[in-house]
Amino acid sequence: MRHRKNKTKLNRTTEHKKALMRNLSKELIQKGTISTTKAKAKELQKVFEPLVTLAKEDTLHARRQVISKLGLHYNSLTPKQARAAKAGDTSMYNIDRVVIDKLFKEIGPRYKERAGGYTRVVLSSRRVGDGAETCFIECV
Repeated sequence: MRHRKNKTKLNRTTEHKKALMRNLSKELIQKGTISTTKAKAKELQKVFEPLVTLAKEDTLHARRQVISKLGLHYNSLTPKQARAAKAGDTSMYNIDRVVIDKLFKEIGPRYKERAGGYTRVVLSSRRVGDGAETCFIECV
């Protein structure tokens, strides 16, 4: 029986699904809108919206929680790269730092007054290969 099992499996193992949701969340933070299947988009909403809620307040604890949930490697710069980054050279930043900075400096403050519902799923056509329903998920 599947009592109180409210999450879809997406035909993947737990580790694979977790990695998929982390990657889709990072892409959504970076690009603002992504195209995926309807089932993945509905699951992504459940993962992404708590991240935005945490990003509303830029505290150390909230940053560490988001880093933990997204599985980021935030401190992977060498000391030389870190000194260059402090001096203003952001080309040394790894993509994880860019994701965290964008989430806490742009996306979080944008939804400061909003109580929830930060994403929108817009249905589009069916995929040619297997006929899966595709859609766009975007930040409102």
